[in-house]
Amino acid sequence: MLAVPEMGLQGLYIGKNPHHSALPHHPFTPAGTETHLQKPEARAPQQASFSVVVAIDFGTTSSGYAFSFASDPEAIHMMRKWEGGDPGVAHQKTPTCLLLTPEGAFHSFGYTARDYYHDLDPEEARDWLYFEKFKMKIHSATDLTLKTQLEAVNGKTMPALEVFAHALRFFREHALQELREQSPSLPEKDTVRWVLTVPAIWKQPAKQFMREAAYLAGLVSRENAEQLLIALEPEAASVYCRKLRLHQLLDLSGRAPGGGRLGERRSIDSSFRQAREQLRRYRHSRTFLVESGVGELWAEMQAGDRYVVADCGGGTVDLTVHQLEQPHGTLKELYKASGGPYGAVGVDLAFEQLLCRIFGEDFIATFKRQRPAAWVDLTIAFEARKRTAGPHRAGALNISLPFSFIDFYRKQRGHNVETALRRSSVNFVKWSSQGMLRMSCEAMNELFQPTVSGIIQHIEALLARPEVQGVKLLFLVGGFAESAVLQHAVQAALGARGLRVVVPHDVGLTILKGAVLFGQAPGVVRVRRSPLTYGVGVLNRFVPGRHPPEKLLVRDGRRWCTDVFERFVAAEQSVALGEEVRRSYCPARPGQRRVLINLYCCATEDARFITDPGVRKCGALSLELEPADCGQDTAGAPPGRREIRAAMQFGDTEIKVTAVDVSTNRSVRASIDFLSN
Repeated sequence: MLAVPEMGLQGLYIGKNPHHSALPHHPFTPAGTETHLQKPEARAPQQASFSVVVAIDFGTTSSGYAFSFASDPEAIHMMRKWEGGDPGVAHQKTPTCLLLTPEGAFHSFGYTARDYYHDLDPEEARDWLYFEKFKMKIHSATDLTLKTQLEAVNGKTMPALEVFAHALRFFREHALQELREQSPSLPEKDTVRWVLTVPAIWKQPAKQFMREAAYLAGLVSRENAEQLLIALEPEAASVYCRKLRLHQLLDLSGRAPGGGRLGERRSIDSSFRQAREQLRRYRHSRTFLVESGVGELWAEMQAGDRYVVADCGGGTVDLTVHQLEQPHGTLKELYKASGGPYGAVGVDLAFEQLLCRIFGEDFIATFKRQRPAAWVDLTIAFEARKRTAGPHRAGALNISLPFSFIDFYRKQRGHNVETALRRSSVNFVKWSSQGMLRMSCEAMNELFQPTVSGIIQHIEALLARPEVQGVKLLFLVGGFAESAVLQHAVQAALGARGLRVVVPHDVGLTILKGAVLFGQAPGVVRVRRSPLTYGVGVLNRFVPGRHPPEKLLVRDGRRWCTDVFERFVAAEQSVALGEEVRRSYCPARPGQRRVLINLYCCATEDARFITDPGVRKCGALSLELEPADCGQDTAGAPPGRREIRAAMQFGDTEIKVTAVDVSTNRSVRASIDFLSN
């Protein structure tokens, strides 16, 4: 079947007959199009070629970094304690808060930014640009581009790319300074492999956006793009959890994850007797864990056992299903990543809606706009109480209202907040004699319910999938997984069906530590599932009865079917790391400098045409030809007929492409742009 690129493509023709002449008025010349799938064999993860790996867990509500040296990859160094902070909260992460001066220059990040903004005079604060929880904008934006704007608390906007770059630059400088102090002899250039975490449910444009922000921040250069890895958050958690010992896990059912009392061993499948014997000999040996790649829990799992990782973060819940492979302890994804916007910020929004019911939506909007620093104070006060909420807590919770809130309300409404509470229909929030909002535990737990219910529904829907049958273990990770309300609800809903819900002790740092391990051995996740179907639009020979009449195109007496969707990879298809989809393209004109091919995607695997419902243009494959490669008669190839062979990989955390000029065997600069639509 002859396949020709759709009319919107620029400068190429693809077809199975390398000697077919180009269509009149069609800017393409032919080349072979057979797809070559190279399935790499399972192999042990390779060690990184860099001296140190630095991972940045860029979260919705809190962020941090950690690192490890290639000489001792499992010794993970957490960042130094942050200045400032809240009482009773571990400071190994810092709030994802960025403060810029009124002129837009970087001032501070994290606790320093939050506290400085808090201390500004209310009138002065209105001129400063304070950003918080801005990562969610990247997830929710349906038309994300490099020009997307972010709104600060005071309502002013600036390019989102600059906001993210400011934050990443802060972490870069902070991490490099600490590395210099710990290892003064460490060379500066090409020493660090950087890892950025993103939700697994993020689409390709959002991943590319983070990479572009990293370039702008100076983490890596475009010429050394391989120095930056994008890690998927639940994958990172999975990589870390597979290293854990039994005493580092909490089974919410009350059982030890090993099946008996804490620290007790159970018998295991005969196929793992050798691993059990090694663990018995070296159970105190760190070296064994490095060599085997698995911790005690995994050594006790049977071959092919499956488990779910539920990453419950500040902005999203991210679910992935993995299968542990032997003999190298690699991981295989069994179902494409799923989830949704059910993070801890959902509880914050529920609290804001509660305030709107009591004081009026118009007042809350005005207060946020005119007293932005005071609004931040109020959210901090709520966050402190939210962390203490639990399903069995008996006493009420007091939430401090900033004096500026009380004063501003009286001036705006002509009566005090106590009167507003009495007049409102909300009877489970009272005004305490200490001048605070007094909320019953039941009321606080109600604020959690929409978000918690969304998480449980997503997990239950995942478990109902045929690909996920047989799962017996669920790891609950992420910052929101620290919540006793969430832990209790998930255990109550899923424990009854035989699912063991397990929480790592350092649950809030699981993703960060796992990202470091992933950076040291990125081949640990050997197989992934493609979340979407990807392909290009082509012309095929028209076949009556098979192709609709409205797709018929006649040129020079030849009958073509337009808009045919030629698939590269299907949604939910298993794709191994390193597996390639190959296509060959030819420049149409002598001296042509660029070949551009539109990419299309959809959520189903049965789309036939690029005009089908749900199919959309999602990006463009670009092949940049060097001047010396353009229009010259090399190795007997006629001008404009040079074959450029592109190899695309869909099994990594990002879609990757490489290309080579077949006649010269030289690399061609190739890239896929998902942000220019």
